[in-house]
Amino acid sequence: MSTANTSAPTFRYSAVTFDCPDPADMARFYGEALGLPVVFSTDHFVLLGQEGAAGLGFNRLSDYRRPTWPDPAQEKQAHIELGVDDLDAAEARLLALGAVKPEYQPDPDRWRVLLDPAGHPFCISTLV
Repeated sequence: MSTANTSAPTFRYSAVTFDCPDPADMARFYGEALGLPVVFSTDHFVLLGQEGAAGLGFNRLSDYRRPTWPDPAQEKQAHIELGVDDLDAAEARLLALGAVKPEYQPDPDRWRVLLDPAGHPFCISTLV
């Protein structure tokens, strides 16, 4: 039995992509919040990022359904955790950019849950 000397392929984490109804609106929101430029854009997909770093993408989905967090009727599929130095200041900035603060907050002294323009829950915390 012969064993070939093959090496395993190399993988790099390159991006996470969120489905949404309007990729440009999502890119505007997260681009301003995180200070990331658009590195690729079409009518159906926008990628934010920096040279040599993982990016954040937004893909148009024609039948997109907003998550109904915390109601499990339409579960969230994923969410982002953002580290901040000041919860109140970060929350105010993100709300000004178009985020929405749901009434239910599981532990508002440690982290805040907000909803992006497409309804994806995301958290801000001084813990990360």
